[in-house]
Amino acid sequence: MSSPNRDAKLPSTLVSKASVVAQTRGYQQEMLEESLGNNIIIAMDTGSGKTHIAILRLKIEAERELRKVSLRKPILRQQVTSRLSIQISWFFAPTVVLCEQQHAVIEASLPVPVGLLTGALEPDQWKDASLWKRTLESYRVVVSTPQVLLDALHHGYIVLGRDIGLLIFDEAHHAVDNHPYNRIMQNFYSVLPPRTRNVLDGTGGQSSPELVRPMILGLTASPIYGGDVDRAFQMIERNMDSFIRTPRIHRDELGEFVHRPVFKHMLYDPPDKFNPQFSTNLAALADVVKTMNIENDPYVRSLRQQLAKATPSSSGWHRLDQKLSKTITKQDSFTHKGLRDFLSTAEVILKDVGAWAADWYVWKVLEQAKQASDPLQDMMPTWRNQEKGYLLSIIRSIQVIPVSYHDDDIIGDVSDKVVALVQSLLTEKEEEESRNDRFSGLVFVERRDVVLALTEVLQNHPVTRDSFQVGPLLGTSESGRRHAFLDITRHIVKQTQAKILMDFKIGERDLIISTSVAEEGLDIQACGCVIRWDPPKNMASWAQSRGRARKKQSTFMLMFERGTSSQKDVEKWEFLESEMVAKYNDPLRDLFLAEDEDPNSGNDEDMEFKVESTKYAVLILHHSVSSYSCQSLNSALLTLQSAIPHLNHFCAVMPSRDHVDFRPIYDLDPPDYPMGWHHFLSRSTALSNPYQGPWGATVTLPRTLPDNLRVFRTEVEYPTKTSAKRHAAFKAYVALYHNGLLSDQLLPITDHDVQEATEDIEKRVGMANVQSGQIDPWMATSTAFDQDTNWFYSELTFGDLPPLHIMTRTRMEPWGENNGPILYLPTGENMQVTLCPRGRIDQLDDPELFIENARKYTFMLLASINGSRMDPDRMDFSYLFLPAYGRDDVWSGYMDALDEESESQVYGSNVNALEFGQMYDFPDDISMVRDGARFNKPYQFIDWYWDKEGLTEEEAEHLLERYGEIDYPLVKVRPFHPRTNFLAPRSGAAAELKHKYLIAKKCFVVLLSPDETKYVFLLPSVLRALSMSLTAQSLRRYLFGETSPLSIIPDDLLTVAITAPVSQERKNYQRLETLGDTVLKFIVVIQLLAEHPAWPEGYLTKAKDHAVSNVRLAKENLSRNVFQWIIRDRMLGKKWKPDYEKLQTLLEATSGELASTATAPPPVAMEVDSAPYRAPSAEGKELVTAEKGDGKKRKKKKKSSHQISTKVLADVIESLIGAAFSYGGFDLGYECTKFFDLGLKNWMPLPKRIDSLLRNVREYEELPPQVNYVERILDYTFRRKMLLIEALTHPTHQQNLGTISYERLEFLGDSILDMVCTDYLFNAEGKEYSPGHMHMRKSAMVNAHMLAFLCLKASTGVETAIPRPDLNGDISLRKDNKTIHLEQCLFHSSSKVLEEQRMTLRRFERRREEIEQGLTQSDIFPWAALTRLQAPKFFSDMMESIIGAVFLDSDGNFDVVRRVLHKLGFMQILEHIVKANVDVLHPVSRVSMWAQQNEHEVEFRSQEEKGKVICMVMIDGEPLKGAMESDVKHGKGTIEEVRFAAAEKAIMILRLRTVDGGKKKSKERVGRKQQ
Repeated sequence: MSSPNRDAKLPSTLVSKASVVAQTRGYQQEMLEESLGNNIIIAMDTGSGKTHIAILRLKIEAERELRKVSLRKPILRQQVTSRLSIQISWFFAPTVVLCEQQHAVIEASLPVPVGLLTGALEPDQWKDASLWKRTLESYRVVVSTPQVLLDALHHGYIVLGRDIGLLIFDEAHHAVDNHPYNRIMQNFYSVLPPRTRNVLDGTGGQSSPELVRPMILGLTASPIYGGDVDRAFQMIERNMDSFIRTPRIHRDELGEFVHRPVFKHMLYDPPDKFNPQFSTNLAALADVVKTMNIENDPYVRSLRQQLAKATPSSSGWHRLDQKLSKTITKQDSFTHKGLRDFLSTAEVILKDVGAWAADWYVWKVLEQAKQASDPLQDMMPTWRNQEKGYLLSIIRSIQVIPVSYHDDDIIGDVSDKVVALVQSLLTEKEEEESRNDRFSGLVFVERRDVVLALTEVLQNHPVTRDSFQVGPLLGTSESGRRHAFLDITRHIVKQTQAKILMDFKIGERDLIISTSVAEEGLDIQACGCVIRWDPPKNMASWAQSRGRARKKQSTFMLMFERGTSSQKDVEKWEFLESEMVAKYNDPLRDLFLAEDEDPNSGNDEDMEFKVESTKYAVLILHHSVSSYSCQSLNSALLTLQSAIPHLNHFCAVMPSRDHVDFRPIYDLDPPDYPMGWHHFLSRSTALSNPYQGPWGATVTLPRTLPDNLRVFRTEVEYPTKTSAKRHAAFKAYVALYHNGLLSDQLLPITDHDVQEATEDIEKRVGMANVQSGQIDPWMATSTAFDQDTNWFYSELTFGDLPPLHIMTRTRMEPWGENNGPILYLPTGENMQVTLCPRGRIDQLDDPELFIENARKYTFMLLASINGSRMDPDRMDFSYLFLPAYGRDDVWSGYMDALDEESESQVYGSNVNALEFGQMYDFPDDISMVRDGARFNKPYQFIDWYWDKEGLTEEEAEHLLERYGEIDYPLVKVRPFHPRTNFLAPRSGAAAELKHKYLIAKKCFVVLLSPDETKYVFLLPSVLRALSMSLTAQSLRRYLFGETSPLSIIPDDLLTVAITAPVSQERKNYQRLETLGDTVLKFIVVIQLLAEHPAWPEGYLTKAKDHAVSNVRLAKENLSRNVFQWIIRDRMLGKKWKPDYEKLQTLLEATSGELASTATAPPPVAMEVDSAPYRAPSAEGKELVTAEKGDGKKRKKKKKSSHQISTKVLADVIESLIGAAFSYGGFDLGYECTKFFDLGLKNWMPLPKRIDSLLRNVREYEELPPQVNYVERILDYTFRRKMLLIEALTHPTHQQNLGTISYERLEFLGDSILDMVCTDYLFNAEGKEYSPGHMHMRKSAMVNAHMLAFLCLKASTGVETAIPRPDLNGDISLRKDNKTIHLEQCLFHSSSKVLEEQRMTLRRFERRREEIEQGLTQSDIFPWAALTRLQAPKFFSDMMESIIGAVFLDSDGNFDVVRRVLHKLGFMQILEHIVKANVDVLHPVSRVSMWAQQNEHEVEFRSQEEKGKVICMVMIDGEPLKGAMESDVKHGKGTIEEVRFAAAEKAIMILRLRTVDGGKKKSKERVGRKQQ
């Protein structure tokens, strides 16, 4: 046995720290110190403080780990490590209640984080990798049930030897057989290498191995099961790799704190056989139960109906045959078994407690059952309606009477056992009170129903009701999945267990009647009296219950029936206990502490499947494992014992569907019953010689899996049925792993791999930090910047204006009439802008002079109205202009003459108006006049004004106020139009601008020609269009590459695709993003379907959702630096200023995945010390600092931080995909989607993917007639019939048609319908729908209600011949037509599906005309009418799967799909919605929007009443008169149905579609309606 050889004594520093937890007794210190040196199981009586020792041990272990880390810090600073190897401590308790109790105690005692993990707290913990990561990082101590850790170890989330340093087992005597305690020790502990001294203290010279056995500390009050003490000790010590220890040095002190109770017993007489008690209600129950016939049970009837419809000799037929025979044999239907159990329990209560208790129990349970059986009640949600109806019909026939609570009736009808108990309780209470102690008692009862009955008796018995405050304690073993009749008794007790326990602790109750829940470890205060109503089953139970009597002078009492052997059993247990105590107190046991035993000896043969962290799997059949070197850190383990739970979990995570049970089905070989046994006349003789084995088994998995992964068989060679099932499940689970349906943690991929793949981007939510801002498209490269002649020039034309030359550092693409921008002038005219590249200026005769003149001219133009925002010393603009054919001679002459002749100063291109007029005879072709100084407001010149009498009084006053005088001539002017962005279309007529007068000698003429003045105002808009176009060209060049297929996307489309809404441009990416989102999902769906032919729909959905999620797309954006090209800046309008040159810094893509053909990354504004001037970026922030040309220093600024919404990052990726699809269809859309990778593997073009999917389609020779019917309905003939058969196969279908069920095709069809609908809406002629409007219309078309309606509507006529009598009475065949509905062609094997089909068809026939009128003629979408169909989801699933089948069979031809959809009526409804502008806003949304806009509070209040669901619309807390709807409850859908209808009524009452929703009118209307 392992002896870790720890230091024998506790270090002094740790002693002082440990002492702060609580006062430690000597024997506790003794056990603590021994636990530090060896693995031990502390065996001490209940109440002796074992938990206190464990707390001290946990504290020391936490401090040891922290000290170990601090010693390793100097080494860690020199190494790259991802995680400090701090080991945590793990405390086990066998039940959830004990875990919660111990966690509270440990957490209150230790100054370290203590975690609690139980299935009750996190039911999905065993499949959540993040939970274990959080656990190891967050806690130093974890308290859990053992199964929680066992599951984590199986899946490799926790590595026992690496992550855990100490295991503490509370109630350690459970570590036997297949208990999780023992499975942890045998499967994961024993295969690890033993500890050494260096490993233990963490300070030795040798480095610690990666894997080592944790220390073990066990706690128990009774370390044996069974009657052989030596054998029990050997087993528990071997299993726990520990020695059982008890205090030796301080044994006397232990005796001072452990108070053994006085053992007593009471005898009671057995029931009188000749005069038994009689229960009237029990007799009535027994009479009815005896007359029940199992053949009348709805479950048996259902099985017979299913058997009659099943294909003979099929697997489903065999399974139903066995199920029916088993049900009849065991009479174990819900009602029959439940009532028999009810009867037997009542009989036990009659015998044990008496006739009054039996009467009460029968009456109480039947009252509860009547309430639970009401179909309108949800008291027992797992009870089915048919079961409720059948049960209710039976229990109503049981004639019971309420019990009498009269004293004499209770006293006269209780058992002698109750009499003895009452007498004992009174005696014990009297003795305790005589000692001035408060009485506290605990009565242990074996059966929970007896607890209820006995509690009721004691609460109402005239002798006890005033003497004791009694409460029942039943435990917390409740589950929403229970399906048993007697579960209704859980509703009898109204108070919670916690409340009852608290009342007992604070003294409001003094007597608890409890099941065994209070036996083991539960924190119930020390009781003065413990009574066992039933004799204990074993010595452990005896010792545990006795330990509840911990008070001084307490008593432990057993009740014995006279004449039984129970008293002898107690004497045996007393002897065994004394032998046990002597055994673990024997000093000779110390001699064996140093001996090691094989930890695996005695293990039964087991089969294991292990997946190592290095991604390979090992199948092991072993008796022992003696090698430790091959252990993996993160291996996942499958054993025979865990195979069935694992397989159940795999099936359970598949998406739930109505009427589909995805649980695996096990069939035994040979079957339990001869085939057809339920038909035998003499059934008793058929099983006279039952088969004893060996056995084989077959497990069948859901039809969502392919045939090769559905059925797994074992040979008939296993000794038990359970073993055969385990081997079948083991075989199936291993096959699922090898076929890629399980992760390397042996978990369904939906649990682990998709979640793990998301972890690296989960933090990228909300906002993302990026390395730079938006690129500056004008920015020069370093080479271009060094050469002042390295410019490109183009000819820029504004409508009929003379052309300009524009010079840029980057090459321009041409603009023609088709792609050039249009300027919308205030005059109502539109001006076309074109651009024609001419080449490089270094090809000109004198390029330097050309550039010099261009800089001066550009400065003159731009400074005329933007001078106040420009640097007067800079002319290094990012773009330059020069008239293509020279300046206007007149205005050029004005400028030259003024420079030479003017006596007054000329400010740039501004000259005094009076002087200018005098020199040139007051010309009338002036275009711009400035009022006053050079940066004052400019005006449009109208005329010179000389008429001294022509001014109005108001005009004269204004001049006097402005100038203090009126001096002629005046200048008549008017403001320029305020419009600055000429790229946006006009909205309405331009406002008339009022003229005014300026004094000529006080104002200035701007020396620009009328054409140049127009340039000045139009250039900012043209430059904006150019910058956006250059940004798109940069993206094409640097992201995609010049030779990429994506390089053919036009500039105008790319520009829209990268323009964010925040830029406030006329067109942004939102429409393309909506289209791209649909294209992206469709392409990903095709890739996943073909790449994973065995994946069920649940796997595909999770993988698709991950691939197209915003966080995934944002990651792809960031990895390629796409964010640099997102146009987010706004056109500044009146604050516009020119852009100056900056030197680019090349920002490398973080993923290294820039297009291989790109010569350099894009220019990005970054801080560069060599830049000659400070330069504002495209967003107006200073990024560059250096010296000016004059040598002056400029103040440096730090780099700015940029943040972009992750949604914007994702949206741009989708909009680029949308642009690619819009221009080049699916071929280009695929190329763009592939470019961004999305984490998918093996990208292939869509035709190849579709071809690979079709290669897996088999042929089917014998076609069901439904295939022909459906082809006629669709007006489409399938070339591959199996696709249609798959599309029609419901998951419940039992007959093997050679295909899986329709889920995969439904997955495909859903994306196809989205694609068809979105594409149509995006391209709807004359609509230009916004994303919100596209979404509303698509939601109206692609939803379960609409698709179900189309499915129900689709039908074909079949000609039949029916024998009928003619007029002469002769029988002849007459032709007849039968209508076959599409939904009737569904292959299924479910009576519930059939019933749903019938009921939905009836509702359809009632609502058809109303719905059709709403869909084809009305301008309001019939939401409420469609919802009233209450169609189950399989109707819409069927439609989507059929569309998916058509798509594949037509080799991916969307035209064929549209024709089929037209045949089904889908396209006509969509066209009507668009052409008729149908109002598709959801009625509930419309009412809610109205309420928000008009400051009202709206509520849709639903309630159930007398089998109906009622919904009323409440406005500001008051019901809106007339806006109420009700309907008979058919299911959950009824609530939604009546809510829609109530909303429709509210819309009509409030006239929301026809009346202006102004606040005043709306409030008045509400007031009138509520009166």
